[in-house]
Amino acid sequence: MANKSKATFRKMEKEKARQQKQRDKEARRLQSKTLNTASGPKTSDEDPDIAGIRPGPQPLPEQWDDVEKE
Repeated sequence: MANKSKATFRKMEKEKARQQKQRDKEARRLQSKTLNTASGPKTSDEDPDIAGIRPGPQPLPEQWDDVEKE
């Protein structure tokens, strides 16, 4: 019978550890959320990766200026 109580105790400790981990995880999520909202909204709606790109053909880079003149 002693073995059952050890297993039950281990199971209870494992469950407590799981619950503590979940509480810690939730706290990290809330902290991350408050940091993201505290930083404020983006200053522009434009994606920085495509900023300044216009639809249609793009101008040639400066290194290709000589090729056009020929």
